[in-house]
Amino acid sequence: MAPIRHDWQLEEVQALLAKPLNDLLFEAQTVHRQHFDPNQVQISRLLSIKTGACPEDCKYCPQSARYHTGLETEQLLEVEKVLTEARAARDAGASRFCMGAAWRNPRERDMPYLLQMVREVKSMGMETCMTLGMLSSEQAEALAQAGLDYYNHNLDTSPEFYGEIISTRSYDDRLNTLDNVRKAGMKVCSGGILGMGEQASDRAGLLVQLANMEKHPESVPINMLVKVAGTPMAEQDDLDPIEFVRAIAVARIMMPQSHVRLSAGRENMTEELQAMCFFAGANSIFYGCKLLTTANPKENSDMALFAKLGLRPEQGAPVHLEKMTPVAPAQKDELFYNAAD
Repeated sequence: MAPIRHDWQLEEVQALLAKPLNDLLFEAQTVHRQHFDPNQVQISRLLSIKTGACPEDCKYCPQSARYHTGLETEQLLEVEKVLTEARAARDAGASRFCMGAAWRNPRERDMPYLLQMVREVKSMGMETCMTLGMLSSEQAEALAQAGLDYYNHNLDTSPEFYGEIISTRSYDDRLNTLDNVRKAGMKVCSGGILGMGEQASDRAGLLVQLANMEKHPESVPINMLVKVAGTPMAEQDDLDPIEFVRAIAVARIMMPQSHVRLSAGRENMTEELQAMCFFAGANSIFYGCKLLTTANPKENSDMALFAKLGLRPEQGAPVHLEKMTPVAPAQKDELFYNAAD
């Protein structure tokens, strides 16, 4: 069985990324089968609980107040609205409910509402996840005590390339939040975004940062950049899809026990590319989502693809996309961009 390592070197990860694809996929699938049922995929639902007007300058994100993307902003949703969405997600078969807010960090006046959301969703029997920006140690402790299972805070890219993407929040800020989350006893959801103009060495550097944490993130979202008009990355060149598959495979090899989530950008991926990602070790998705700038796929497209590939939701939970409660357009946009935080 593949050892769990925390001492990866950049050069060996670059070598993994450069392996012949057949060899790389064989190694990733071998590792995957040692730790997971290869035909199960964890299903999550992601909801925007506060949309837009974020003060950060992340160049990929339409929620930044610095860019004009046509995104309609919304204040923090009422608790009951969030719970209605959570019930619909549970009834449709989702095992995890993720709630995201476009903030630099939560304000203290919002914490009671956030804690209530966690407690109520948790009482429905679902795993809970939030992404709210940076957290203090006190906020992390409060969320953990309320029952929050996962906290998402992505590193986005390598430390070397990070300054090309964001200037308002440092890499250390992100690492400090993850440290606060871990010390509070919550599980970590952290990954990155590919296709932002980074080099292969930056993709390797991101994976080194994640895999060399004292404990691997339990969930590792790998996002493909979604180019949105009005953001500085609207005209960014596409990443070669095979390079994306390589990154998924190497993430699986380096973090054998983590769920690797095929995250933002799926609506622009062919079925064949998604199938390759699942074979490479991706075993988690968001579903029922749409971006404002892209057409909405048929609501049962994920389950149709699962049927073609012989995949099933993790733990055998039935998923019925037709039961999903419609999400307002602004919230649909947020579903993926919270994944890319």
